[in-house]
Amino acid sequence: MLWPENRVSPGQASPAVVDDTALEVLYAYPADLDRAWVQVNFVSSTDGAVAVAGQSAGLSSPGDKRIFALGRDLADVVLVGWGTARDERYRGIKSTELRRERRSRLGLAPVPPIAVVTGRCSVEPDSPLVTDTRVPTIVVTAESAPAARRAALTAAGAEVVVAGDERVDPRAALVELAARGLRRVCCEGGPQLFGSLIEADLVDQLCLTVSPLLAGGRAGRIAMGAPPEVPRRLALASVLTEDGFLMLRYRREE
Repeated sequence: MLWPENRVSPGQASPAVVDDTALEVLYAYPADLDRAWVQVNFVSSTDGAVAVAGQSAGLSSPGDKRIFALGRDLADVVLVGWGTARDERYRGIKSTELRRERRSRLGLAPVPPIAVVTGRCSVEPDSPLVTDTRVPTIVVTAESAPAARRAALTAAGAEVVVAGDERVDPRAALVELAARGLRRVCCEGGPQLFGSLIEADLVDQLCLTVSPLLAGGRAGRIAMGAPPEVPRRLALASVLTEDGFLMLRYRREE
């Protein structure tokens, strides 16, 4: 169960459990968007590790998974880097009863597409990202990507979008998604994609789950890449807790 993080004095009642309705309100995207609005979802250990044994699943919890699924339910598109999609064995997003009900009530398509970012167009045409999906996967790549790879993905049913010359320009990628009506963007990593969004100052909200684990090892941090000219100040918008896990939500300060 997810609880609002409130300090409770002896003799006081515990805070109420946060139900699905409250979560929808808490994590809702702004209304009437005229541009792509980017939410980034990540989980890390308390010592900053982004993965255990190469995957994020070892850091997660039922509450974290619930918020992760909600991010997909409320989004127009799920944005992910190819390295993360490959390592986490991504497929197209599945339709569940809760997802269908929620998205229908909110006026959204039954399932959001996945937009996978790969400068070299490295997704194989027979990848489950392309073959096991209810809606065409969007492959965001650069002009320099081999034409044969781009053609093969198009032939396999993916939508190939060019955003940038030598490498993917995240700002151009978001413009392309917004032009397709995909303005509620849920970014699920990985660290290099998140780093490029930070560098370009394109992050509107960060949803970070802190796992009560000391992972150690050589796992990387949640963002990697060149720093922005000025670090972006964020405001803490909400805090939830469950069994020692913290679900933090930060929004950009203008």
